[in-house]
Amino acid sequence: MDSMIIKRNELLARKLIDGVNSRNMTGHYAANREEALKIALEIIGNGTVGMGGCKSAADIGLTEKLRTADYNFIDRDKYEDKRKAMLETYDADVFVAGANAITEDGVMVFIDGNSNRVSAIAQGPKKVIILVGMNKVCKDIDSAMKRA
Repeated sequence: MDSMIIKRNELLARKLIDGVNSRNMTGHYAANREEALKIALEIIGNGTVGMGGCKSAADIGLTEKLRTADYNFIDRDKYEDKRKAMLETYDADVFVAGANAITEDGVMVFIDGNSNRVSAIAQGPKKVIILVGMNKVCKDIDSAMKRA
């Protein structure tokens, strides 16, 4: 990756993390997929893990790690009844999801077809991990809504 893009991402990440932290959440920055996976696994710890359809989790190798390592993973792809998997997710210890977009000041945008991700974030497990790539950062809420 170009050194200017790396520097931009690091500076922008500081602003994003400040915004996320100001909303009673804890933000983290990972410079690459390996760092992102390491941070996610540290946050997950032990317990049952549920996940919305999250391309970011697959991209960093988290989905595969949860499937193959010693985790109690509620894998929606293994369920014939996807609704049953999502209902079990509400009782998980951790829920992992991605955001559709995030503003530079830390406002996340989520749009769902059947609200499974949004409802699990709001009413599900006590610990929620939102994975957001730098490609999803938008200047303001209007551009974030357009991106979503």
